[in-house]
Amino acid sequence: MPKVIASAPNAGGRHQRGRRVSPTLAEINVIPLVDVMLVLLIIFMVAAPMLQRGVEVSLPVASRSQDIASERIFVDVPLSFGKDRRVFLGKESVSLDVLPERVRQIMLNRTDKQVFLRIDGRLNVQHQLDVFDELKAGGVRDVGIVTDAPKQ
Repeated sequence: MPKVIASAPNAGGRHQRGRRVSPTLAEINVIPLVDVMLVLLIIFMVAAPMLQRGVEVSLPVASRSQDIASERIFVDVPLSFGKDRRVFLGKESVSLDVLPERVRQIMLNRTDKQVFLRIDGRLNVQHQLDVFDELKAGGVRDVGIVTDAPKQ
C-alpha cells in the first residue's frame, strides 16, 4: 500500500499539492509460496509409488534358494509369453527376436556375463528353453533362475 505524506503549508508556492504519494518497496511474501510447495511435495510423494508398475510373475518355489547380493540383469518372463513372445529386460518390454541383440548391447562393458531369469512357474519347459537359447545367442555365459523360498 502506498504511503501518503502530507506536505508542509509553505513549501510549494502557488502550485502546492496537499498530499504526495510515494511508492513503497515491494516485497515477495514467501509464506504462501512455501505452503504451495509443501502441498505439491506431499502430493508427489503420495503419487510416485502408485506410478511404479512391475510385471506380475508367479515364481516357482525352491527349498535351497539364495539371495542375490549385487546388481544383476534380470529378464522377466510373464505368463503372457506363450501368446505374445515378449519378455521384460529390466523394465523394458522386448520381443524374443530382439532379445539377443539387446542382451549383447548390455553385456559389452560387463565382466560378469550373468543374467537372472524370473520365469512364471506356469510356463512350460519349451518356453523356458526358447528364452535360454536367445540369451546364449546374445553372449550370456551363465543363466540363473530366480525362485521363491519355501514358506515355513
